Amino acid sequence: MTAVGKASFYKTRLLSTLILALASGLGAWAFLYPFFAPAARQAAGEGLAHADDAPLIFILLLGLCLVVIVANLETRRMDARVVAVLGVLVSINATLRLIPGPAGFSAMFFLPILCGYVFGADFGFLLGALSLLVSGIITSGVGPWLPFQMFATGWMGLISGWLPRLSGSSRLEVVLLALWGAWCGLLFGMVMDLWFWPYLLAPTAGQASGQANAAVWEPGIGWLPSLARYGLFYLTTSLWWDAGRAIGNFMLVLVLGAPVLRLLRRFRQRFQFERA
Repeated sequence: MTAVGKASFYKTRLLSTLILALASGLGAWAFLYPFFAPAARQAAGEGLAHADDAPLIFILLLGLCLVVIVANLETRRMDARVVAVLGVLVSINATLRLIPGPAGFSAMFFLPILCGYVFGADFGFLLGALSLLVSGIITSGVGPWLPFQMFATGWMGLISGWLPRLSGSSRLEVVLLALWGAWCGLLFGMVMDLWFWPYLLAPTAGQASGQANAAVWEPGIGWLPSLARYGLFYLTTSLWWDAGRAIGNFMLVLVLGAPVLRLLRRFRQRFQFERA
């Protein structure tokens, strides 16, 4: 690669990184802004969490995903073949959501973790986010929760691309990825609960002022009490459900991780895919 080519490559890689940072910042704002705008939260009411802003968040997220693809095509970090592979993996991953499992287990978190690890953060984020979009359409799961699911799954693939590489011990590599998959199963639930918690638990007119609910978030109570109340809410409502997802991710990566990693690495070598 010439000096000019290298400069262009790193310039566009920086652009891609900035776009992913912008997308993640958008996601963080979308999850957290109700805590800073209690008036808007109370106006929306229970059962209407993010009903007004979810369409805008969805459009912005989808636009940023397309910009990431274009930026990678410009540097030839992705070409038509890699985009085709991305499309095939998105389709496969979306259909994995149809596989039933115990509690909150879903097989569709398996590929974003492994593909993000092999192909890099950009690819992992795109696979996770776009898979949830396609699966939402397939399962009629389109609603104000969809962009938040796209962010949460995209972040799984994104962070998987940042994991350190282990050389010389494929078994240890799979075990560590399985542990990461288990943590992702819990983390997905923790993050997703935030999209509705401040709305669902808003105090209602029927609540007496002296009947404080230890899991209710209220404006002005501070960060530490808020975290304590959210922890109690998560432990009493979501932990068991998310434990099924965590165990399922762990077992799936542990059993199928090694052959799938070999297959993905052959694709990367054949297509000369440049990992971020």
